[in-house]
Amino acid sequence: MHQTVGSSPIRKEGRAKVLGHAQYVDDISLPNMWFGATVRSTIARGRIVSITFPPHIPWHEFTIVTAADIPGENTIVHLTKDHPCLADGLINHPEEPILLLAHKDRAVLPAAVAAVQITYDELPGVFTIEDSETGAAGDESKVIWHGSDYGGTANTFKTYLMEKGTPEELESIFSKADFIVEGEYRTGAQEQLYIENNGIIAEYSPTEGLTVQGSMQCPYYLVHALTLVFDLPAEKCRVIQTETGGAFGGKEDFPSVIGSHAALLAMKSGHPVKICYDRGEDMAGTTKRHPSRTRHRTAVSKDGKLLGGEIDFAIDGGAYATLSPVVLSRGTIHAPGPYHWPALRVSAKAMATNIPPHGAFRGFGAPQSIFALERHLDKIARVVGLTPEELRRRNFLEAGGYTATGQHLSDPIDLHALLTRALTESNYHAKRAQFTRENPGSTIKRGIGFASFFHGAGFTGSGERRLDSLVQIDITPEGRPRILVSSTEFGQGTNTILCQVAAQALNLPYDEVSILRPDTAVVPNSGPTVASRTAMIVGKLVEQASQKLCATLVASGLPHDYTPEQFRNAALRYHAEHGTLTASARYQAPGDIFWDDDKYKGDAYPTYAWAVYVAEVAVDTTTYAATVTDFHALQEVGKVLHPILAAGQIEGGVAQGIGYALYEKCVWQKGRMANNQMTNYIMPTSADLPPIHVHFEEVPSIHGAFGAKGIGELPMDGPAPAILNAIEHATGIAFTEIPLLPEDIFERMTGDIQTTHLDPSVADLVFSEATT
Repeated sequence: MHQTVGSSPIRKEGRAKVLGHAQYVDDISLPNMWFGATVRSTIARGRIVSITFPPHIPWHEFTIVTAADIPGENTIVHLTKDHPCLADGLINHPEEPILLLAHKDRAVLPAAVAAVQITYDELPGVFTIEDSETGAAGDESKVIWHGSDYGGTANTFKTYLMEKGTPEELESIFSKADFIVEGEYRTGAQEQLYIENNGIIAEYSPTEGLTVQGSMQCPYYLVHALTLVFDLPAEKCRVIQTETGGAFGGKEDFPSVIGSHAALLAMKSGHPVKICYDRGEDMAGTTKRHPSRTRHRTAVSKDGKLLGGEIDFAIDGGAYATLSPVVLSRGTIHAPGPYHWPALRVSAKAMATNIPPHGAFRGFGAPQSIFALERHLDKIARVVGLTPEELRRRNFLEAGGYTATGQHLSDPIDLHALLTRALTESNYHAKRAQFTRENPGSTIKRGIGFASFFHGAGFTGSGERRLDSLVQIDITPEGRPRILVSSTEFGQGTNTILCQVAAQALNLPYDEVSILRPDTAVVPNSGPTVASRTAMIVGKLVEQASQKLCATLVASGLPHDYTPEQFRNAALRYHAEHGTLTASARYQAPGDIFWDDDKYKGDAYPTYAWAVYVAEVAVDTTTYAATVTDFHALQEVGKVLHPILAAGQIEGGVAQGIGYALYEKCVWQKGRMANNQMTNYIMPTSADLPPIHVHFEEVPSIHGAFGAKGIGELPMDGPAPAILNAIEHATGIAFTEIPLLPEDIFERMTGDIQTTHLDPSVADLVFSEATT
């Protein structure tokens, strides 16, 4: 038996990357290729009055594309058609694309972009959730979005209402509660900061249609976008993923924009056209994580049981809807956390602002709502007089129980054991006692805190049913199996783990299996590479297709106990006798999983990954800087397919979470990102990161390949609340917003004297409403 799953073979694309043979989009040059650039708005909101082209630029050498040149619909489709491909009269955010330029000499483009003169009739911008709510409430001067074919009302892209129990039951619970604890929590935008910026090369032929290649996550998303912009059938919109240097969600939706732009220039110029953003343009003009505001109102008994809750979750979607409705959806479902709520009401909304659209980012709404919940639970613990650990233990979901959406937890789950192990691995109790004892009188305040959380694997609700994903495996002319999927590799290990799954299912050595580069002319639509679905959903389909392939060869004479050489010979014989051998597997939703989109109840995900993260921090009361000094990440993720890649996923996610919590702040000035450079958008370097200890529990799930669950998004959820819980232990101050910068700590530690010097349990009562 070739045991590949659970081992750590060399990455499929690793050798090419290490040797410098991997071709990224800006390494690729085509004959007679030109280069493209984008002319963008300089205001947040208004109307275009005029566009002029000063004569000192030889404009006859350029190809110029405006909205009038679009042969199909002037829209970039994500979930709805509210997002123009190019602005046509109206401006809704800074950096909005207005014109496209192409020239054979890349060096002349910056001067040409700068020379285009655009005059505007400027209108006041809407830049915060609160301003947007004012417009939604009836202030016409602040109405910037009027709804679309996807729904929504003034300034409101989407709303969800998730309820457990009736409003009357919830009100009765609040009227009888021993404590009512309220809190408001905010998270900021975050830039994905992939190593490779967005880049695309497009070619156009009047007979063959479009061929677009570049750095992306979801080739078939771009196919869909091109069919509308160019009014072409899907078979004339070919999309190829080039080597992709990181994504984190930032190359899920945005390639539909830059891909459409490059293709428009290629069509009009008659040349292949490459557009590659520099770092400044990429940071200023592309999507980011949604800022959020979460308000909690919780009814609690005197023994620490959660009796009922009201959660108001709002995200800033930016100027257009993009993927905000599905980001909001995941944030809504994860807002109650891995806890039992007898009654609950979660009201959620995505609001429009005159900021560049926010979009997909690792975690997809869950980091925002989980941050609020885990900070709020520490607050409840102080009000009630329990430790953070004991409060959670009294409210954990357990096997056989039901989530807030009514999903039955049929899989084994033991959050108590996870918490015990995480606290033991991190020496939590001893360190908490030590820091509490040593902090008085010390200029370095130390603390330790934790967060317990879960993350649903796969698309939310009925999403996987709608995707109808298809996977294929064929046999190469050499008699070796080859995987055909649209799932993309961008550093996270897709190519490797899918080949491991196929090798294990086929009982072949890992090196015998290959995977084809995603090219929509060749590979089927296996769905997007998002939502922690690759290992679980696509991996399971690869496993099933491999089993079908093997069964076909066994039926044609391959012995059951075959060697790799016998497999190759049988495959070659089949080719000679029957032609091409291809096995397919299409997603079939399990019969016991059902989601009600209208009532927002049921089985939100096939399964969940569960985790407890523990952060240790130091707060310097001279510089007011907080640093993470040690970190333990424990997660139950089903079967770990590739231990080294899995640990790397966790370490990378924790590093991003540390940046989200303490370093990465988007500075907005009238809707424009003012710090769109690596010199002033501060991210943690390796020197700023602590030792990150990764621990796994393995409880295989029937829904994933050899028991695997999703893993990629999970580590983004827990670091920020664990870190701020630790900072509160260190300082006695309850910080409620991230990123938490030194100036924020300085302001509270020097300006909030009254609460700073109170005992934490007393200070908390100042901010909470308690009834007896």
